[in-house]
Amino acid sequence: MDARKDHWIADTADALLAAERHKTPMAALTLRRPGLSVEDAYRVQAAAVERRIAGGARVVGHKAGLTSQAMQEQMGVGEPDSGVLLDDMVLPSGGRLSRKALLQPRVEAEIAFVLGRDLAGPDVDVEEARAAVAEVCLALEVIDTRFSSWRIALADSIADNASSSRAVTGPTVPLSADVDLGAEGVVISVNGTAVATGDGRAVLGDPFRSLVWLARLLHHFGDKLRAGQLVLAGAVHASLPLDAGTTVHARSARLPPVELHVL
Repeated sequence: MDARKDHWIADTADALLAAERHKTPMAALTLRRPGLSVEDAYRVQAAAVERRIAGGARVVGHKAGLTSQAMQEQMGVGEPDSGVLLDDMVLPSGGRLSRKALLQPRVEAEIAFVLGRDLAGPDVDVEEARAAVAEVCLALEVIDTRFSSWRIALADSIADNASSSRAVTGPTVPLSADVDLGAEGVVISVNGTAVATGDGRAVLGDPFRSLVWLARLLHHFGDKLRAGQLVLAGAVHASLPLDAGTTVHARSARLPPVELHVL
C-alpha cells in the first residue's frame, strides 16, 4: 500500500468522524474519488472504528446491511455490506434517542442474533451459522449518513460504517430448533400506525444466510464473528424516515417486540 493512499484513508476516517461529531455532512467519497474500491472503503471503515475504540468505545458486534431486495433497490446497489457495532451505538428496547444527535436518520426493523460460539472461516454454511446462534431478537436499526444525501454508492456506505448509527434491541429469546425465522413476519409501526411489513425471507432468502455472508467477509479481512456478539441480519423492508416526536415499534409472532422513542 502506498503512503499517499494510507494518508488518504486516515484523513477520510477523520473527516467522517468529524462530520458526525459536528453534524456537518460531507460530499460522497465516490464523487471525489471515482472508482473507490470496496477493499479501500473497508479500510476507511476500519480506520474510523480504530479511532473510536481508542476513544473508549468497545466492539459488541456487527451488522449486515443491504441484504434485502427492498433495501438494495432503495439504495441503488446490488450487494450487501457490513459495519461494526460499538457499545455506545446500542440501546435497549424502550430507549430514547434525540433526533438532534443525528443527521439524516432512517429506521428499519430487523432480526438479530446473539452468538453462543465463534463463527469463522471461508466455508461457513447455514447449518454452522444456525448452530452458532444462542439467542434471537427483533431489533430496530437507525441508519444515518454522514454524506450530503442518501444518493451514495456501495463504497460510500461501507466507508461510513455501512451507514450504521444506532441499534435498538428487543428482549432476546433462545433460538428454538424448530423456529423458521424465514417465515417470521415483522410489522413496523410509527405512532401506533402500521407502516411497513416484511419477513425473514427478505434477508437473502433466510436470515441465517446473512450470518454466512458476514462470517465469510470477515474471514477475508482476517476477522471473525465471536461468541457473545450481537449481529443484525439486515432490514426486512425498505427503510423509513425517522422524525422527532415519534415512537417506532416492531413486532412479530414469535419474538418479543422492540420499541424506540425519538425526541
